[in-house]
Amino acid sequence: MRVVLAGYNVDREVIDDLKRHSPPRDDVTPETLSASYARISRDPRPADELRAIARQEVERVRRSNQAIIFKMGHHSVAEHAVFNFDIIGVSRLALEEIEKFRLCSYTEKSQRYIKLGDDFIIPEEVRGAGLELAYVRTIRAQNSLYHGLYEKLKPYLFNIYGELAENPKNHPVIEGWAKEDARYSVSLATEGQVGLTINARNLELLLRRFAAKKLAELRELNNRIYSLAREVAPSIILFVEATDFDVRTYDELEKAAQPLFMERGRAGEKRGPRRSAGEEDVTLAEATADGDDKILAALLHTSTALPYSLCLRRVRWLTPADKKEIIKTALRHMEFYDFPPREFEYADLTFSLLVSASCFAQLKRHRMATLTAQDYEPALGVTMPPTIEAIGAGREFRELIFRTNETYATLLPKTGPAAAYVLTNAHRRRVLLKVNIRELYHISRLREDRTAQWEIREIAGRMSNLARKEMPLSCMLLGGKDRYPDLYQKVFGKPPKTTPPSYLK
Repeated sequence: MRVVLAGYNVDREVIDDLKRHSPPRDDVTPETLSASYARISRDPRPADELRAIARQEVERVRRSNQAIIFKMGHHSVAEHAVFNFDIIGVSRLALEEIEKFRLCSYTEKSQRYIKLGDDFIIPEEVRGAGLELAYVRTIRAQNSLYHGLYEKLKPYLFNIYGELAENPKNHPVIEGWAKEDARYSVSLATEGQVGLTINARNLELLLRRFAAKKLAELRELNNRIYSLAREVAPSIILFVEATDFDVRTYDELEKAAQPLFMERGRAGEKRGPRRSAGEEDVTLAEATADGDDKILAALLHTSTALPYSLCLRRVRWLTPADKKEIIKTALRHMEFYDFPPREFEYADLTFSLLVSASCFAQLKRHRMATLTAQDYEPALGVTMPPTIEAIGAGREFRELIFRTNETYATLLPKTGPAAAYVLTNAHRRRVLLKVNIRELYHISRLREDRTAQWEIREIAGRMSNLARKEMPLSCMLLGGKDRYPDLYQKVFGKPPKTTPPSYLK
């Protein structure tokens, strides 16, 4: 056996510095990795030798990449080229679109941990419509309320959690709670930043999708990313133009749905049913029938030489006690940082959720789930943190929301989707979330933990409760990291080997 470290991410400024102090060379590009690995399937020479050859033949490598990707359709070779982008000064609305892509890595500036200033973007659409003054005044009012709320929430929370506040190490946590509740008043235009790590294949998809977007900010971001990537790797970023599929599909679906469900509002506004009486924030819309049995059958399928159909039949003959024992066997050695075996992915749950932008900002991070969302809709109301009412600022908050909704209604006819920039983190949207049981464990561990933000903690807890009713065996250990020892003790009669860190208790 021989293992070679073929390459690793290096800061671009380090690369540029090295290039300045060395003779001119063309092989400082991720394209050589893509091309050399593409040859592995048909060339018997060792991979490190293929890489050495590729570095000596950069122009030939580029022609080879184009032929392999474009003519042969082997797009996977582009996945060996990886890029890092600092994306700075983009809106929260744009960040939602950036972070839709599953197979990428993101680290975003948090509005929970960082006190916000007054930075926000003014979209091209608003400037072009001559509505900049109304837009800016509304957002400045939102930011002013944010700062006022923070100054009132901070002493209130220090008082409420006086025992916790006695230890100075806990002060940043309490201050964070004040920030995360105050942020419900700020807009989706608020500037943020994100570190993005993405391979060339996914980058190409991002560029193609962004080229079709209606927001000018996203199209500008698209152009800037493309120019940077193309500079260093022109042969593996090929399909970047918007297709009819990207541009037309959802517009045509909206037209098809129009006579069935919606009436047309002014200037193209979609008017579907508003929040109906009794509509819950969390509803289990659909679940795999006999989900526990199907997970059990999958576990037996992996552990025996029997076909799945026979495993499923035999599972249905088992007693409830026998079924529980098999699931317990699958989970017995699981610690708080582990997730169930992959067989738990064979049962799905679909949740219909009504969440604020603050909550959605965290929910969208679970990219292995299937997540689709409607536009933010003022008619669905807003989510106001209970602490805002507790400090006597509820009326002021509601007045700001009323003003925001008026500005949104003014912007919508002339700016279309860009009107959403002025909406706040408190505004809501309907979301459809499909998860398998294994992914639900990931959501539950992270979002039901006591350190999680309160709204998503409540949403995740209700999802877990509904899941346990549907599949009580497979979901027996759902819960936050801090509760895991108690959950495990209840099921197995003894504590797990590893307990969560003290800050989770």
